[in-house]
Amino acid sequence: MSRQPVADLEEIRSRIDARMRRIKRRMLILSGKGGVGKSVITANLALALAMRHDGEKIGILDGDLTGPSIPKILGARGQALSAGPPGIFPVEGPLGIKIVSIDNLLPEDDTPVIWRGPLKSRAIMDFLSEVVWGELEYLLVDLPPGTGDEALTIAQSIPRVDGVIIVTIPSDLSQFIVRKAVSFCRRLELPVLGIVENMSWLVCPNCGAEISVFMHGGGEKISTEMGVRLLGRIPLDPNICKASDAGEPYLFTYKESPAAQEFLRIANEIELILEAG
Repeated sequence: MSRQPVADLEEIRSRIDARMRRIKRRMLILSGKGGVGKSVITANLALALAMRHDGEKIGILDGDLTGPSIPKILGARGQALSAGPPGIFPVEGPLGIKIVSIDNLLPEDDTPVIWRGPLKSRAIMDFLSEVVWGELEYLLVDLPPGTGDEALTIAQSIPRVDGVIIVTIPSDLSQFIVRKAVSFCRRLELPVLGIVENMSWLVCPNCGAEISVFMHGGGEKISTEMGVRLLGRIPLDPNICKASDAGEPYLFTYKESPAAQEFLRIANEIELILEAG
């Protein structure tokens, strides 16, 4: 693939700047590895923020081009992204949340995205420069696992990222990888808002005891060692999987659950941190 002309790149960056100026807060959701529930965290934090604001003021960019899952989690599959003279228009999720994902462009459920790095980077740049978000309070960008092409392209292309949320689980392996994610943010001078520990414990359905399925205390340990906040701990609730598979908003269906209450509390803390500067 030939290199993109410098003039073309400058024009794309100019359009990205113009789009981002209408977005008050820009947050990246990152995990060093897959399988920690990062997209579920992104979707439910977006729901929690939408419940605090006008839902149409919340947007999600699904940056995982080869494993997009945000539309499935939020029941927005089957809708197609549309385009007009102003650019690309998001699809609509619960409460009017605006969603942009490569999944809403694929013709079939089993259509894979078999792209090398340069094509992925170009697609991300197109999304950032062409999507008509309008006025948003928050844009949450769900990054793919790791610190490769897509994460680097997004992190370097969005002007003034307000904060990064890093998702982990309690295991030693996840802690080991999260260190790399924190270092990635620091090298790129991205502010880390904090760590969310997912799948922290499971309540036994028979006796009610808390079971540490993936070890215990990993989030607190990495938070202390790396000098970042522990924003919260989300319990392992089978209903999160059930709701995500059905494309139902977990926070609506199971709003009294400990996990739903923790999502709402974390969203409140994030807003307090950002407001404090």
